[in-house]
Amino acid sequence: MIDTHCHIYTEEFAADAEQVIGRAQEAGVECIFMPCINCHSVAPMLQLAGQHPGYLYPMMGLHPEDVTDHYLADLDAMEALLQQPDHPYIAIGEVGLDLYWDATYSVQQLDALNRQVQWALRYDLPLMIHCRKAHRMLVDALEPYREQLSGVFHCFGGSEAEAAELMEFPHFALGIGGVLTFKKSTLPDVLRSTVPLERVVLETDAPYLAPVPHRGKRNESSFLPSVVARLSDVYGTSIADIEQQTTATALSIFTKATKP
Repeated sequence: MIDTHCHIYTEEFAADAEQVIGRAQEAGVECIFMPCINCHSVAPMLQLAGQHPGYLYPMMGLHPEDVTDHYLADLDAMEALLQQPDHPYIAIGEVGLDLYWDATYSVQQLDALNRQVQWALRYDLPLMIHCRKAHRMLVDALEPYREQLSGVFHCFGGSEAEAAELMEFPHFALGIGGVLTFKKSTLPDVLRSTVPLERVVLETDAPYLAPVPHRGKRNESSFLPSVVARLSDVYGTSIADIEQQTTATALSIFTKATKP
C-alpha cells in the first residue's frame, strides 16, 4: 500500500510522528507521499523526509486555500526550489481550486493553478490536484493539457458525471480515502459504475477524514487498510488485488518514487 496524500509533517503529528510512521509500516504501508501546503510547510516536510529517505516523499506546491495577496512571491520562492538540481520533489502539489468557504481569491487561485500546471510541464512532474466546489473551472483549466498532464484528483467525492469527466484525462487517477467508508457516502456507487480499479490510488489526507471505524479521530496512514477493505467490497476483488493495483498505479504516476 502507498499513502499518496498525507500531511504527516504538520503540527498535528509534532509529538509522535515517528510512532505514526512505525504504525504505518506495521500496517503494510510501503511509502508515504507528502503534499506541500505553503512556504512554511517546506522546512518541516523536508526535515521529516530527510529522516526517512525512500519512505517519505515530498511534493512542492501552493494549496489553493493558501493563495493570498502575496501568492506570486510564494510561487517564485517555490519554483526556485524546483530549479535546484537533484531536488527531492516527486510532484507538483497540493494545487488546485477551492471555493467551498470563500471565493474572494478565485481569480488568484486560478492564476496560481495555471502557473503550477506550467511547472508540471516544465519539470516533467505529475500534479496532486485539490478541488472543492470548482469542478467546471478546474476541468476547463486543465483541458488544453489533457494529454500532457498526469497526476491524481485528490479526495474525489463527486458525482458519476464528474467522475466520468475526470476519467477523460487519461493519465490521472482518483485519490480515494476515508470518505469511501462513511455510511452516507455515494462514492461506492460512483466508483463501481464509472471508475475502473486501475484508475484509483489510496490516500488518507491525514490528519483529516479518518475512515470508519476511526471517524472523528486524527487520521493516519495506518488506517489505510479500512479503505482497502471497502474498495475490496466495491470492486468485488481481494484485498491483495486492491493493494497490488493501487500501488502499481501510484508508482506509474509518481515515477520519481520507488518502494524501499
